[in-house]
This record gives sequence, structure tokens and C-alpha cells, in this order.
Amino acid sequence: MLQILAGGLESAAVRQLLHGHLEDMYATSPPESVHALDISKLQAPDIRFWSAWQGDTLVGCVALKQHDTHMAEIKSMRTAPEARGQGVGRALLQFILDAARQSGITQLYLETGSMDFFLPARTLYQSAGFNYCGPFADYPEDPNSLFMTKVLC
Repeated sequence: MLQILAGGLESAAVRQLLHGHLEDMYATSPPESVHALDISKLQAPDIRFWSAWQGDTLVGCVALKQHDTHMAEIKSMRTAPEARGQGVGRALLQFILDAARQSGITQLYLETGSMDFFLPARTLYQSAGFNYCGPFADYPEDPNSLFMTKVLC
């Protein structure tokens, strides 16, 4: 059974998963197009972080960055490689949508890569009702980035 728990940044398993996330981002995108957050940035007061576990095994993580009272951004959504294709990403996405709604967020955004590597993520977001949009917050136009948003009711 999947358990999604607040926090976990102190866990060696979480740190390893996030390290792998950053490695993948730098392997697929030019450095100026990598917007993934490292551990220190995930500890900022405007970010909430959750880790997903099946028993004692870390299977994923996700963060929510609050931009203002009604606008937030999904950050650091990652499924462990060995857990891909098992519904973990979909469960994390549903969890973050619910958490955002409960926090009064009415507009949720995300940034993802435009390369084929990111196609599974983009497909997941589209299936949950996210639509493409222009850059938001302080993101510049970037051919390596795609931006998506969803209005939450």
C-alpha cells in the first residue's frame, strides 16, 4: 500500500532519489534549462515536500511551491525508476492536486522539459486536465521547457 508522508528530506533514500532526479535533468537539458530544485531549495519556507513509500521502500516524491495565496507550482515530482509504470506518478499527482485544493490554491502550474524524455510526464499531466500555457512566475521563454496549468475547483 502506498503511503505519502510529509517531509523526508533527511532520509538517505530521498536524497538519493533527488540526486538521481537532478542527474537526469542535467543529462537531458542544458544547464540553463534545468529548473529542478536541490535539497537546500526544497527546504525553503514556501515549499512543502512529501515522500511516497511502499513499506520501507521509497517509490517517489513531490513538492508544492506556493507562489501566492491562490497560485502554486508542482516541483520535484519523481517516481523511483524501479517503481515506474505502477501508478505511483498518478497517485502522487492526485495527492498534490488534493493538497493544493485543501490549501486554497485555485491555479496550479508546472514546468517540464520539451524533450522526448519528458513525454511520459507530459502525458500524465494532460490526462489529469493540465493544459499548455506560457511561462509563469519568473520562468523565461525557453525552447527546452514547456509550461502547463490547471484550474482547481
